[in-house]
Amino acid sequence: MTTPEAITVEPLDGPAAARSESAIRLVYAEVFAEAPYEEGLEAVEATFRRFRSQARKSTFRAALARTAGGEPVGIAYGYPLSAATGWWDHLVIPASADLRREDGQRTFGLMEFAVRRRWRRHGVGQRLHEALLAGGNEERVLLNALPEAEAAQSAYRSWGYRKVGEARPWEGAALHDVMLLQIR
Repeated sequence: MTTPEAITVEPLDGPAAARSESAIRLVYAEVFAEAPYEEGLEAVEATFRRFRSQARKSTFRAALARTAGGEPVGIAYGYPLSAATGWWDHLVIPASADLRREDGQRTFGLMEFAVRRRWRRHGVGQRLHEALLAGGNEERVLLNALPEAEAAQSAYRSWGYRKVGEARPWEGAALHDVMLLQIR
């Protein structure tokens, strides 16, 4: 197995992420095929249709972790939420006006985050998270996580995220925890 020191984490803007789509897709498809996600090809295709649109945003940021040999091992990506975001509209119990206030700079929406199984518990996820957030000046980070994704939940809590609600982020979605990290 590759040691954690041999992993590089590269910050990417939208065009660079688009050029790295195959590597990002490989990580995503492998990780999200696992329980509790159990996503199939159709879900992966839908995610990458959204990814292509998201990566065109001027504020899009990503981070890609690779071994020294270039094998992709982890991904993280997202963008600041606009004033018109619908993210907060999916909460089961509506959030306060102050919590849901967005202006395009206040909150970074962490859309996807994944580390392949064999590289977990070596700090790769934390390095991805730090590289992704180093590129911005947002006050906070927002994400949705399945409650059953215990390893992800544990990592997010250890980094300071707190649950602020529950949501069904899209029609037919399972209930997700909405988690927020205050960074400034």
